[in-house]
Amino acid sequence: MRTLQDYRLSRISMRPRMKVLALCLAVIVVAPGGETTAEAPGGWPGWRGANRDGKSAETGLLKSWPAGGPKRLWAVKGIGTGFSGVSAGGGLIYTTGHKHNTLWITAIDPAKGKIAWARGVTDAAHEEPAGSRATPTYDNGLLYLEAGTGVVGCYAAKNGRKKWTRKMSEFGGRADTWAYSESVLIVGKLAIVSPGGDNFMVALDKVTGKTVWTSGQFGWAHYSSPIHVVHEGVSMIVNGGRNGLIGVDAKTGKILWTQEFASGNVANCPTPAYSDGYVFWAVGYDQGAICLKLKASGRKVKATVAWENMDMVCHHGGYVILDGHVYGNHDDGWTCLDLKTGARKWYDRGVGKGSLCAADGMLYLFSEAEGKAALAAASPKGMKLVGTVSVKGKGPSWAHPVVTGGRLYLRYDDTLYCFDVTR
Repeated sequence: MRTLQDYRLSRISMRPRMKVLALCLAVIVVAPGGETTAEAPGGWPGWRGANRDGKSAETGLLKSWPAGGPKRLWAVKGIGTGFSGVSAGGGLIYTTGHKHNTLWITAIDPAKGKIAWARGVTDAAHEEPAGSRATPTYDNGLLYLEAGTGVVGCYAAKNGRKKWTRKMSEFGGRADTWAYSESVLIVGKLAIVSPGGDNFMVALDKVTGKTVWTSGQFGWAHYSSPIHVVHEGVSMIVNGGRNGLIGVDAKTGKILWTQEFASGNVANCPTPAYSDGYVFWAVGYDQGAICLKLKASGRKVKATVAWENMDMVCHHGGYVILDGHVYGNHDDGWTCLDLKTGARKWYDRGVGKGSLCAADGMLYLFSEAEGKAALAAASPKGMKLVGTVSVKGKGPSWAHPVVTGGRLYLRYDDTLYCFDVTR
């Protein structure tokens, strides 16, 4: 296994700073286990799915694609520029985009491939790269969205009408270089966001928007989004920020533990992952990966470093944990690591740098270049592509792929594409 020092000495230049901006993809999520939230039909109510782990519960899907890719059902144009993925609930799917200096939410009927409604909800952030960051989170007929400007809002899922809004600045927060990119996390009755600054994390009543708790300081927010973890009876919220990783009590906001891995990095973007008592995080800009082992004693939690290495340097594309192995984006390709030891199983160029999700034992890869997607089996023995498809757009395709309801959704630029991936 390569050490951090060996790897860093081998690097002669940093990647362009604009690569960091892909963080913008970080978005809204739904609670994984413990306290529950209403799950949308199709099981993808927010950023990275029902458990915010990038894994779909779908089965009966294609194990390979025909030449030219799976059957395309429809493409909806005019959703606005941006990098938001999609969420599903109430019979519709939702995404966001920038149009005419305004942040829009668009709801699409997945059966017809037609826009059901679209509404401008707040000002667009002007930081480059231009485009929306977050994905709406669906919960009990409502949508929750954090704008790049720091406006957190709750909107009716049937028409986009505003229920309430708050501002990150109310809590002493401000956006870092590339605007707020986080997705609102729904845990039980709470809507959780990370202003950074005076209060790194805040919980709001999801119905009224009133403050329930604040966590105190842990530096500025970056571009990661929080996850809900229940470990040995302790319910906690875990997120990454400019100063590293943090875990807070989900009921009170009390800081339980911190880990200053990648502190001060240019941009910490990917969402942390949890499995079997371990918290995994890999970030870009030559920082690499860290894995923490959690241990609870009463209401106290200790997070000790199990390992760290440079075998997954992930700018924005994320990772999934399947059967004790982490599959994710590493530099300009893909890699598989053993969750508990960090041992690298393989590296493969695949479709190049990009994002992914998993469903029915398969990995769905989406390159940031030229809108190319691919299918591969999730195996620690290696990667073999068993189908590719391409979609059209301009600029980088940073939105993560989504598999729900037997369909694959790929968002590129101002167009959302839908494919049938059932057998």
